[in-house]
Amino acid sequence: MRAAVLREYGEPLRIEEVERPSAAPHGVVVEVEACGVCRSDWHAWKGHGEWADDDVPLGQILGHEPAGRVVEVGERVSEFDVGDEVAVPFCLGDGSCPRCLAGHGNRCTDGYALGFEPDAPGAFAEYVAVPHADYNVAHRPESVSAKAAAALGCRFMTAFHALAHRVSLGAGDWVAVHGCGGVGLSAVQVAEALGGRVVAVDVREEALDTAREMGATETVNAAKVDAAAEIQSRVGGAHVSLDALGSAETCRASVESLRSGGSHVQLGLTTDEEKGEVSLPTDYMTRHELSFLGSRGMPPTSYDELFNLIDAGRVNPGALVTRELSLEDVPERLAAMDDFATNGVEVLTF
Repeated sequence: MRAAVLREYGEPLRIEEVERPSAAPHGVVVEVEACGVCRSDWHAWKGHGEWADDDVPLGQILGHEPAGRVVEVGERVSEFDVGDEVAVPFCLGDGSCPRCLAGHGNRCTDGYALGFEPDAPGAFAEYVAVPHADYNVAHRPESVSAKAAAALGCRFMTAFHALAHRVSLGAGDWVAVHGCGGVGLSAVQVAEALGGRVVAVDVREEALDTAREMGATETVNAAKVDAAAEIQSRVGGAHVSLDALGSAETCRASVESLRSGGSHVQLGLTTDEEKGEVSLPTDYMTRHELSFLGSRGMPPTSYDELFNLIDAGRVNPGALVTRELSLEDVPERLAAMDDFATNGVEVLTF
């Protein structure tokens, strides 16, 4: 099969012929119909993550937002058959550890990160193997196309988990979204669907225009004004604020844009400039009883909640897709993220 393989950090991924995977006894093989191209893939391609023991090894097939059709089923799999249309999360649990059993498979003790480690080759490929399929894989409703499922595969589910599970979002609450890339725009949709009012922050007018289309009530261009001060002035501060980029600047702005008692959620990963460390106004956070939370992906068991929102027409991941790519396009589009030269979600389709 053809696949995009990481051979040198920062150098174009190589399109190679590699061996097609086989299903583990507890797994399935999925023929990839679509796979999102995400900023997390960019981080992996750049070689980021060594500071968190999270760097991706050379030789890895990247790609972690797949959707497709089951073509091979392991002997111990009971919930799937050949031909089933499915969606696949990037954070894969084993389904049996205490965290998985408690509904936190995204933090599985012995989990896999699809596309980021040798035990879980990714989906910038014609086929992808998925372990522990009965726990991880989701049957895809007819209302959710492969392209839409790829759009929700990491960024949308991450935004949903953050806003639906990690914080208590009340009707009418202000939600500040710092960074309107794929996960930020997803957060705009999800926050609006859950009853929040969104202030979207970015330095690109094109991204802010898209945020308004996705439901943002207010937008702030952080290249022109102090974003935190502007949010405090306009709406009295946010009840919830998300750093959807991962820079020291956006993280601090997110915290400082909160009203008293508010909650910051960290979604974006840092680059080699921050190396996982940012300074924060801890005295200010203490005085105003602010909460600082991390959020990673979504437990595989939460798919039905997200599908129900889609079926009800309250969110539309497919609306985020701005470009369809061939496998040969993927290396160039990853490189375009160096200068934030992408808008919305770009999806590899076969």
